Amino acid sequence: MLNRCHDTATSRVPGGCHMSLCSPWSLLRAASALSLALLLTCCTLTTIAPEMAYSNPTPVKIDGTHGPLSAERSKAILDRLKAGGVQTNIFDLHMAIEEAIVGSPLSLDNKVELLQDGPATYQSMFTAIDAARDHINMETYILDDDEVGQRFAAALIAKQRKGVQVNLIRDSVGTLKTPSEFFKRLTDAGIKVLEFNPVNPATAKAGWEVNQRDHRKLLIVDGHIAFLGGINISGVYSTGSLSQRSKDKKDKKDKPDDKLPWRDTDLRLEGSVVAELQKLFIETWEKQKGQPLAKRHYFPKIKPKGKEVVRAIGSSPDDPYSLIYATLISALHSAQTEILLTNAYFAPDQQFLAELKEAKARGVDVKLIVPSSTDSWLVFHAGRTRYTELLEAGVKIYERRGALLHVKTAVIDGVWSTVGSTNLDWRSFVHNQEVNAVVLGTEFGDKMRAVFAADQAKSDEITLDEWRHRSLKVRAMELFGRLWLYWL
Repeated sequence: MLNRCHDTATSRVPGGCHMSLCSPWSLLRAASALSLALLLTCCTLTTIAPEMAYSNPTPVKIDGTHGPLSAERSKAILDRLKAGGVQTNIFDLHMAIEEAIVGSPLSLDNKVELLQDGPATYQSMFTAIDAARDHINMETYILDDDEVGQRFAAALIAKQRKGVQVNLIRDSVGTLKTPSEFFKRLTDAGIKVLEFNPVNPATAKAGWEVNQRDHRKLLIVDGHIAFLGGINISGVYSTGSLSQRSKDKKDKKDKPDDKLPWRDTDLRLEGSVVAELQKLFIETWEKQKGQPLAKRHYFPKIKPKGKEVVRAIGSSPDDPYSLIYATLISALHSAQTEILLTNAYFAPDQQFLAELKEAKARGVDVKLIVPSSTDSWLVFHAGRTRYTELLEAGVKIYERRGALLHVKTAVIDGVWSTVGSTNLDWRSFVHNQEVNAVVLGTEFGDKMRAVFAADQAKSDEITLDEWRHRSLKVRAMELFGRLWLYWL
């Protein structure tokens, strides 16, 4: 398994139960603490100070379809967004900080479509691929050789044969089970395929960093349309969580994990933000020393498509710190009324937890939806070690039933929303390439809040009293998961 870092084991078993030094529990804890201490220096998260003051703050930049807007026009747009939202200082506190941290511009005149689950997302992607006329750039973690993967391969090959240049970045670990013949079929058709950080060091062209993975899910068509979010290319998404088959018998809470429909959230974007996502794709291609890209119109002139203000944020292990992590921390710190988080792999660091607890202490309504079933047993149980301190702080935790939750979203104060590939765990924040979009404004925020409410209705709330009385078996799995979190 791949190495990863996590914080040290606590001195108490979650739930407040002290164990005697001679018990099996203490031996397990001692082994965990020793192993984690030996590895503690392997990677760290930079401490982000959201309240940091800048002596010369950089004005927030907004790009339109014809280039950067004036400072006056940018301020007017931000003032309009503020006026349309709830009473929150998220714009005053968050915007200047995010600008200093991220540096990429806010993009104006975008159209953002919220997509849920595999069937709807894939259909929208295939429609865009079929309409491609110049190029298709695709970046994915998993690309399975199954019915869905073969359908994508056929669609991409068909466009390549019609003169549309297709460039594909696939993660080496994520596609480890996909046979080489699958990709040979693509390259034989003229598609350029780049393997990100190959597991085999003999094939690595940009140095061998096998623990650094490309977890982004990104599809860009003709430089005009982009898709991003949590969805991989796999048959597990063939059934949507909103289908009738997932609605009987209390949402099939007891259905085996491998038979549950997958629940995910993605975005379809049009407008000036697509150029920022294109830059991220090309930057990765060049850093990984892929073949020279064929000359195409990767940055066409873009017309206004909508009214959404969006920022594209890419994170890379090569950065001094995770840009997405820093942005999330600043947004949490700026929250005034409400924090709604939905995440498939919830195992955050102490700084992230502290922001959630501090937000609750100042009166913010903090809610978290996590899976009740998972495809990553160790992360699932490691994340549950965080429940006690969050519940004691008043954070509300819900476990989604009837689906295998794979969503990575946040909505803050109803005006700041993000969708992307980033999990709330150390791998995403330290070792992975990730991509998220931040969308500002109440109109999109209302859509995100409605989706959150729908998932909450299909979830079971975890209460503090219930959690304190969980079994010793569950506690043991939590400790074991937390120990192995380093190597996931």
